[in-house]
Amino acid sequence: MSDELRTALLTLVKEGSQRGWWHSYRGVLTPVYEDLISLEDDATELFTSQLGAVPGLAHTSEYARGIIRATAMNESVEAKVDALVEVRLARQAVLTRDTNPVKLWAIIAEGALRTRTADPSIMDEQLGRLLSLGNRPNVNIQVLRSDAALHVGQLGSFSLMSFGHPDLDVVHTENLTAALYVEEPEQVATYREAAVRLRAAAESVEKSAELIKEIRNQHDAH
Repeated sequence: MSDELRTALLTLVKEGSQRGWWHSYRGVLTPVYEDLISLEDDATELFTSQLGAVPGLAHTSEYARGIIRATAMNESVEAKVDALVEVRLARQAVLTRDTNPVKLWAIIAEGALRTRTADPSIMDEQLGRLLSLGNRPNVNIQVLRSDAALHVGQLGSFSLMSFGHPDLDVVHTENLTAALYVEEPEQVATYREAAVRLRAAAESVEKSAELIKEIRNQHDAH
Protein backbone atom coordinates (compact mmCIF):
# COMPACT_ATOMS: atom_id res chain seq x y z
CA MET A 1 0.00 0.00 0.00
CA SER A 2 1.38 3.42 -0.94
CA ASP A 3 2.02 6.03 1.75
CA GLU A 4 -0.72 8.18 0.24
CA LEU A 5 -3.35 5.44 0.41
CA ARG A 6 -2.25 4.36 3.87
CA THR A 7 -2.57 7.96 5.07
CA ALA A 8 -6.06 8.19 3.54
CA LEU A 9 -7.14 5.02 5.34
CA LEU A 10 -5.75 6.16 8.67
CA THR A 11 -7.54 9.47 8.20
CA LEU A 12 -10.83 7.62 7.81
CA VAL A 13 -10.25 5.87 11.11
CA LYS A 14 -9.08 9.03 12.88
CA GLU A 15 -11.97 11.17 11.69
CA GLY A 16 -14.44 8.41 12.47
CA SER A 17 -13.06 8.08 15.99
CA GLN A 18 -13.39 11.82 16.57
CA ARG A 19 -17.07 11.92 15.68
CA GLY A 20 -18.01 8.39 16.71
CA TRP A 21 -20.63 7.43 19.26
CA TRP A 22 -18.31 4.67 20.47
CA HIS A 23 -16.06 7.22 22.18
CA SER A 24 -18.11 6.81 25.36
CA TYR A 25 -17.33 3.07 25.40
CA ARG A 26 -13.56 3.41 25.40
CA GLY A 27 -13.33 1.85 28.83
CA VAL A 28 -15.00 -1.24 27.39
CA LEU A 29 -13.60 -1.54 23.87
CA THR A 30 -10.13 -2.50 22.78
CA PRO A 31 -8.37 -0.16 20.33
CA VAL A 32 -8.69 -2.84 17.64
CA TYR A 33 -12.45 -3.03 18.16
CA GLU A 34 -12.71 0.76 18.03
CA ASP A 35 -10.91 0.68 14.69
CA LEU A 36 -13.33 -1.93 13.38
CA ILE A 37 -16.36 0.16 14.35
CA SER A 38 -14.82 3.26 12.79
CA LEU A 39 -14.05 1.43 9.56
CA GLU A 40 -17.59 0.03 9.39
CA ASP A 41 -18.93 3.54 9.89
CA ASP A 42 -16.91 4.90 6.96
CA ALA A 43 -17.27 1.92 4.63
CA THR A 44 -19.51 2.05 1.57
CA GLU A 45 -19.77 -1.73 1.24
CA LEU A 46 -19.14 -4.64 3.56
CA PHE A 47 -18.88 -8.31 2.62
CA THR A 48 -18.76 -10.85 5.41
CA SER A 49 -18.50 -14.63 5.38
CA GLN A 50 -19.29 -16.34 8.69
CA LEU A 51 -19.03 -20.05 9.43
CA GLY A 52 -19.99 -20.34 13.09
CA ALA A 53 -22.30 -17.47 13.92
CA VAL A 54 -24.62 -14.83 12.53
CA PRO A 55 -22.69 -11.64 11.61
CA GLY A 56 -22.61 -9.03 14.38
CA LEU A 57 -24.31 -6.41 12.23
CA ALA A 58 -27.40 -8.65 12.14
CA HIS A 59 -27.60 -9.68 15.81
CA THR A 60 -30.63 -9.34 18.01
CA SER A 61 -29.88 -8.28 21.58
CA GLU A 62 -30.42 -11.72 23.11
CA TYR A 63 -28.47 -13.56 20.43
CA ALA A 64 -25.64 -11.04 20.87
CA ARG A 65 -25.71 -11.58 24.62
CA GLY A 66 -25.56 -15.34 24.16
CA ILE A 67 -22.72 -15.35 21.64
CA ILE A 68 -20.65 -12.85 23.64
CA ARG A 69 -20.97 -14.98 26.75
CA ALA A 70 -20.29 -18.20 24.86
CA THR A 71 -17.07 -16.85 23.38
CA ALA A 72 -15.83 -14.92 26.43
CA MET A 73 -12.52 -16.44 27.45
CA ASN A 74 -11.86 -14.31 30.52
CA GLU A 75 -13.77 -12.68 33.36
CA SER A 76 -13.11 -9.15 32.11
CA VAL A 77 -15.33 -9.79 29.07
CA GLU A 78 -18.04 -11.39 31.20
CA ALA A 79 -18.18 -8.23 33.32
CA LYS A 80 -18.75 -6.08 30.22
CA VAL A 81 -21.48 -8.12 28.51
CA ASP A 82 -24.24 -5.51 28.82
CA ALA A 83 -22.04 -2.77 27.39
CA LEU A 84 -20.78 -5.01 24.59
CA VAL A 85 -24.35 -5.88 23.63
CA GLU A 86 -25.17 -2.17 23.47
CA VAL A 87 -22.17 -1.60 21.22
CA ARG A 88 -23.08 -4.47 18.92
CA LEU A 89 -26.59 -3.15 18.43
CA ALA A 90 -25.38 0.43 17.96
CA ARG A 91 -23.03 -0.72 15.19
CA GLN A 92 -26.05 -1.77 13.15
CA ALA A 93 -27.06 1.84 12.58
CA VAL A 94 -24.73 1.88 9.55
CA LEU A 95 -27.28 -0.32 7.76
CA THR A 96 -30.34 1.82 8.47
CA ARG A 97 -29.06 5.40 8.51
CA ASP A 98 -30.83 7.80 6.19
CA THR A 99 -27.69 8.91 4.35
CA ASN A 100 -25.50 6.40 2.50
CA PRO A 101 -26.32 3.24 4.46
CA VAL A 102 -23.62 0.60 4.16
CA LYS A 103 -24.30 -2.09 1.56
CA LEU A 104 -24.00 -5.43 3.36
CA TRP A 105 -23.49 -8.76 1.65
CA ALA A 106 -23.46 -11.58 4.18
CA ILE A 107 -22.67 -15.25 3.61
CA ILE A 108 -23.73 -17.42 6.55
CA ALA A 109 -23.11 -21.14 6.97
CA GLU A 110 -26.30 -23.14 7.46
CA GLY A 111 -24.91 -24.64 10.65
CA ALA A 112 -24.82 -21.21 12.27
CA LEU A 113 -28.56 -20.87 11.67
CA ARG A 114 -29.27 -24.23 13.29
CA THR A 115 -27.45 -23.44 16.52
CA ARG A 116 -29.35 -24.40 19.66
CA THR A 117 -30.02 -21.76 22.28
CA ALA A 118 -31.17 -22.29 25.86
CA ASP A 119 -34.37 -20.45 24.98
CA PRO A 120 -35.63 -21.43 21.49
CA SER A 121 -37.25 -18.01 21.11
CA ILE A 122 -33.78 -16.45 20.92
CA MET A 123 -32.94 -18.25 17.68
CA ASP A 124 -36.47 -17.74 16.38
CA GLU A 125 -36.11 -13.99 16.86
CA GLN A 126 -32.64 -14.03 15.29
CA LEU A 127 -33.82 -15.82 12.18
CA GLY A 128 -36.68 -13.35 11.93
CA ARG A 129 -34.17 -10.52 12.15
CA LEU A 130 -32.24 -11.95 9.20
CA LEU A 131 -35.42 -12.16 7.13
CA SER A 132 -36.32 -8.59 8.01
CA LEU A 133 -32.84 -7.27 7.16
CA GLY A 134 -32.88 -9.20 3.91
CA ASN A 135 -35.84 -7.10 2.78
CA ARG A 136 -33.73 -3.95 2.86
CA PRO A 137 -32.41 -2.86 -0.56
CA ASN A 138 -28.87 -2.49 0.80
CA VAL A 139 -28.68 -5.96 2.37
CA ASN A 140 -28.12 -9.31 0.67
CA ILE A 141 -27.99 -12.52 2.70
CA GLN A 142 -26.92 -15.88 1.30
CA VAL A 143 -26.74 -19.21 3.09
CA LEU A 144 -24.02 -21.78 2.48
CA ARG A 145 -25.79 -25.11 2.76
CA SER A 146 -24.22 -27.75 4.97
CA ASP A 147 -24.21 -30.16 2.00
CA ALA A 148 -22.52 -27.67 -0.36
CA ALA A 149 -19.43 -28.77 -2.26
CA LEU A 150 -16.04 -27.94 -0.75
CA HIS A 151 -15.46 -24.19 -0.89
CA VAL A 152 -12.92 -21.54 0.08
CA GLY A 153 -15.01 -20.38 3.03
CA GLN A 154 -14.06 -23.52 4.91
CA LEU A 155 -10.68 -21.94 5.58
CA GLY A 156 -12.28 -19.41 7.95
CA SER A 157 -14.50 -16.40 8.39
CA PHE A 158 -13.56 -12.90 7.21
CA SER A 159 -14.99 -9.48 6.46
CA LEU A 160 -14.04 -7.23 3.53
CA MET A 161 -14.69 -3.51 3.92
CA SER A 162 -14.72 -1.21 0.89
CA PHE A 163 -14.34 2.58 0.77
CA GLY A 164 -14.93 3.52 -2.85
CA HIS A 165 -11.43 2.68 -4.10
CA PRO A 166 -10.11 -0.90 -4.42
CA ASP A 167 -6.71 0.02 -2.99
CA LEU A 168 -8.37 1.19 0.24
CA ASP A 169 -10.21 -2.08 0.88
CA VAL A 170 -9.44 -3.71 4.21
CA VAL A 171 -9.99 -7.29 5.37
CA HIS A 172 -10.74 -8.10 9.00
CA THR A 173 -10.29 -11.55 10.52
CA GLU A 174 -10.29 -12.62 14.14
CA ASN A 175 -9.77 -15.58 16.44
CA LEU A 176 -9.95 -16.17 20.19
CA THR A 177 -6.85 -14.14 21.00
CA ALA A 178 -6.39 -11.54 18.28
CA ALA A 179 -7.81 -9.67 15.32
CA LEU A 180 -5.93 -9.12 12.07
CA TYR A 181 -6.32 -6.40 9.44
CA VAL A 182 -5.11 -7.25 5.94
CA GLU A 183 -4.28 -4.13 3.91
CA GLU A 184 -1.79 -5.15 1.21
CA PRO A 185 -3.59 -4.86 -2.16
CA GLU A 186 -2.43 -8.26 -3.45
CA GLN A 187 -3.62 -10.04 -0.32
CA VAL A 188 -6.89 -8.11 -0.25
CA ALA A 189 -7.45 -9.09 -3.89
CA THR A 190 -7.25 -12.74 -2.83
CA TYR A 191 -10.05 -12.19 -0.32
CA ARG A 192 -12.03 -10.29 -2.94
CA GLU A 193 -11.81 -13.30 -5.23
CA ALA A 194 -12.81 -15.54 -2.32
CA ALA A 195 -15.92 -13.39 -1.85
CA VAL A 196 -16.86 -13.92 -5.51
CA ARG A 197 -16.45 -17.68 -5.15
CA LEU A 198 -18.49 -17.76 -1.95
CA ARG A 199 -21.37 -15.88 -3.56
CA ALA A 200 -21.36 -18.53 -6.29
CA ALA A 201 -21.16 -21.43 -3.82
CA ALA A 202 -24.02 -20.21 -1.61
CA GLU A 203 -27.72 -20.39 -2.28
CA SER A 204 -29.19 -17.40 -4.10
CA VAL A 205 -30.58 -14.56 -2.02
CA GLU A 206 -34.12 -15.73 -2.79
CA LYS A 207 -33.47 -19.40 -2.01
CA SER A 208 -31.56 -18.38 1.12
CA ALA A 209 -34.61 -16.52 2.43
CA GLU A 210 -36.71 -19.63 1.82
CA LEU A 211 -34.16 -21.77 3.66
CA ILE A 212 -34.07 -19.39 6.62
CA LYS A 213 -37.86 -19.55 6.81
CA GLU A 214 -37.69 -23.36 6.68
CA ILE A 215 -35.13 -23.49 9.47
CA ARG A 216 -37.18 -21.06 11.52
CA ASN A 217 -40.28 -23.22 11.13
CA GLN A 218 -38.28 -26.23 12.26
CA HIS A 219 -37.15 -24.31 15.34
CA ASP A 220 -40.77 -23.41 16.10
CA ALA A 221 -41.81 -27.07 15.79
CA HIS A 222 -39.46 -28.21 18.55
